[in-house]
Amino acid sequence: VPAPPAAAAAAPAPAAPRPAAPKVANNAPGAIPLPVARAAAASVGGGAAVAVAEAPSGGAFVPVTPTRTNTPPIYGAKIGPINEPKDRFTKPEFVYPAITTDGWGILMHDQALNAHKGHLGFRWGKYCALRNAIDENEGGMEKFSRGYETMGFTRDDKGITYREWAPNAKSAALFGDFNNWKTDAGGTWMKKNDFGIFEVFLPNNPDGSPAIPHGSRVKIHLEIEGQKAVDRIPAWIKFAVQAPGEIPFNGIYYDPPPEEIYQFKYERPDTPDELRIYEAHVGMSSVEPKINSYVEFADDVLPRIAALGYNAVQLMAVQEHAYYASFGYHVTNFFAVSSRCGTPDELKYLIDTAHSYGITVMMDIVHSHASSNSLDGINQFDGTNGQYFHDGPQGYHWMWDSRCFNYGSWEVLRFLLSNLRYWMEEFKFDGFRFDGVTSMMYSHHGLQMEFTGNYGEYFGMSTDVDALVYLMLANDMLHNLYPGKAVTVAEDVSGMPTLARPVHEGGVGFDYRLQMAIADKWVEVLSEWGSDEGWDMGNLVFTLENRRYGEKCISYAESHDQALVGDKTTAFWLMDKEMYTHMSTLSDDHPVISRGIAIHKMIRQLTMGLGGEGYLNFMGNEFGHPEWIDFPRGDRTDISTGKFIPGNGNSYALCRRRFDLADMDHLRYKYMNAFDSAMNNVAARFKYLCSNHQYISLKSDEDKVIVFERGDCLFVFNFNPNQSFSNYRVGCKHAGQYKLVLSSDNPEFGGYSNLWTYSAPEIKADEYQHANRPASMLLYMPARSVAVYAPVDVAAKAMA
Repeated sequence: VPAPPAAAAAAPAPAAPRPAAPKVANNAPGAIPLPVARAAAASVGGGAAVAVAEAPSGGAFVPVTPTRTNTPPIYGAKIGPINEPKDRFTKPEFVYPAITTDGWGILMHDQALNAHKGHLGFRWGKYCALRNAIDENEGGMEKFSRGYETMGFTRDDKGITYREWAPNAKSAALFGDFNNWKTDAGGTWMKKNDFGIFEVFLPNNPDGSPAIPHGSRVKIHLEIEGQKAVDRIPAWIKFAVQAPGEIPFNGIYYDPPPEEIYQFKYERPDTPDELRIYEAHVGMSSVEPKINSYVEFADDVLPRIAALGYNAVQLMAVQEHAYYASFGYHVTNFFAVSSRCGTPDELKYLIDTAHSYGITVMMDIVHSHASSNSLDGINQFDGTNGQYFHDGPQGYHWMWDSRCFNYGSWEVLRFLLSNLRYWMEEFKFDGFRFDGVTSMMYSHHGLQMEFTGNYGEYFGMSTDVDALVYLMLANDMLHNLYPGKAVTVAEDVSGMPTLARPVHEGGVGFDYRLQMAIADKWVEVLSEWGSDEGWDMGNLVFTLENRRYGEKCISYAESHDQALVGDKTTAFWLMDKEMYTHMSTLSDDHPVISRGIAIHKMIRQLTMGLGGEGYLNFMGNEFGHPEWIDFPRGDRTDISTGKFIPGNGNSYALCRRRFDLADMDHLRYKYMNAFDSAMNNVAARFKYLCSNHQYISLKSDEDKVIVFERGDCLFVFNFNPNQSFSNYRVGCKHAGQYKLVLSSDNPEFGGYSNLWTYSAPEIKADEYQHANRPASMLLYMPARSVAVYAPVDVAAKAMA
């Protein structure tokens, strides 16, 4: 069989030699004509930022910078006006669903759970008892989870009320700018009730203005029996700011006038059937070396996310945190928006802008632990170790130097459940990625623990049942109060069974769990497996499909973890120092760059296609962002070892995202960016991620080929570094005509046009059994490429 001619003369020739002749599959009965003519129809694989009128060549493809004016809502978005009346939960027609099941539905999905019915029954019983207690003592879950409307600062037309839970304190006074920081006899002293809650009412000034001006600094002064008095930022504070030249944050009374309060315009999107998440950190999202703002993110970055086709954005570091380099995971003020990036109302603008694109907005929420800071956090708030946290070893995470919550405390439950409601109600978030769930679920916090999959590791004395019950309550609340509008994802490395099964079945209630082993596998592949010829296709496939039946997963090739200094991104593993000198399209192809771009595309598509029911990407990695993330830091001395640790001069140079690289016509980053958009577009239109059909028909180590079906799509990967294949027979589930809907060999993706969607003819699949499939067809597969096919009728409908 002769080698296939290039489909377009204008396509760039590879610098590395291509195979002289493609290999013919040994079971291919006959031959098919190879693509030579350019098709008139455009490919499905063109997203908003990659749209072209003519069949593009690699050199002719010019990226377009997405903006608010040139970027439409994402594919399939239904945009409507905001429709969430404040009184919707107090109307007679609203009834919080009662518990109507026995919690044993989980046994239908996993028979191994039968051996642990005692533990699971205890967990279910504790959940039911708490639900009933909340109904009896707090007026139900809906009311209980609105603690932010009674705790902290609240205001009506008569004045301001401030309440704080501090059971160990004998007396408390509110002080700040409003009363010249008085804590003497003339200060604003509070009354304590039987439940340890202090309260004070401050009537309006004679002119009707609030007793505490908007923007004022405030603190609570707590006097403790047998201890020195402590001053704290209110635990329910809505805003905290670090003054120039100061280290601790200041609590701010945030109560802007009506004209400064952002009014939402757009309704929440329905929860997507298949999540495609863009993980983002607002502060480091600027092209410039600075901390970016919520407004700039909304205007400059959200259009990029929409153009790429992601249907969800996951915002990191939203809750206030004193240490910027913690990536937002050492939270000090749980109800406060991170002030580095702007005000609460500017964050609301960001979220509403995302909704105008049809994008779901998730918060990376931290309820697994808290900063050990006491001056500006909630650690030792009332002078004790055990107010919000466990007292003793269980209350301290030595690896993170942080405090771990006591989920068996009534007021801690109020605090955390109300925290979820606050972000959902006041900011219109659409769900949460719960961080550090492994640490929550076990008294050992997963430290120095290697989980083997033995069920005794999950259901034993080291399991924190109180934490699991809290998570059940949280998921139950979110899904019942916001049906079809709230999504939850768990970050868990242990593999806890039932984590992503509904609460009414006896599960913990998450919609998805993160498939964290996949990113580790890709690091192993790229750092340890050596040359491409030695890659083990079966090993790859096993890791990608190894997940619990009936529990949906979010797959990712890399997240923010792999981008941090000390680690490497996929692109950096693949191309390393060559990225500094050979990414220009004005120079000849370099074999390291050609390989790197090709495999980068394949890794991402294989991870999305096979790894789960959802997909995640960290911002910038879609186009192979160079370098690593290095937060600004000064020189320091390790207090435990005395070792000097040099900083980076407090530079923001490596704490930003160079989106401009993907916009430059002469840089090859544009190819990876364009492919990511196309990959998302195909996923959005064919919805294969939420399909129940997944079948792997081939994982050939000899040929380095993987073939699988997902939904209506057929995915064909050729990881072979040297050998293209012609007339290669692959199995499929239906006979008929198939269309090529995505090819990494398209020139606008940095390919060589040997197999591209503008020239490939329809392929006929015959009722010829192959690879345990009822039908099969013969394909051309360029080396280091991925192609996606779909039945012609399905493709026509999807492309309409």
